[in-house]
Amino acid sequence: MASSAELWREQVERRDEEYTAEKFLMFLRRIVEAYPKGKITMVLDNARAHHAKLLEPFLKEQQGRLKFVFLPPYSPKLNVVEGLWKWLKSDVINNVFYHTVSEIRKNVHTFMEQIMKDPLNLIDRLCIRMESGDLLENQ
Repeated sequence: MASSAELWREQVERRDEEYTAEKFLMFLRRIVEAYPKGKITMVLDNARAHHAKLLEPFLKEQQGRLKFVFLPPYSPKLNVVEGLWKWLKSDVINNVFYHTVSEIRKNVHTFMEQIMKDPLNLIDRLCIRMESGDLLENQ
């Protein structure tokens, strides 16, 4: 069984692919398959793919098992990925000239491998400590 980190890494490593509702649905199917028991809650931004009608039959089928919690629109401080981009830019991209795209990919891949080695540091660096009620569920 693939871990959530492996599934995420697989998604990230796909090159030059557009993020579509179809691809998101495939990802959701893999998550549900990888974690066959219990409830799954996903915190998502408001990307178009996350709200697509294409997902409705699958979500209905998974009702009570798979739940989406949407971040408020235009809330980069609540979006963990924004913190990851900032960290990546400061450690890998800022003030560096890369001669090829493959050099950039290699260094981004190395960065991702490094941060995945210490999950507690990753969580501490990226996760936001909030008071209850700061994050509202949009349904």
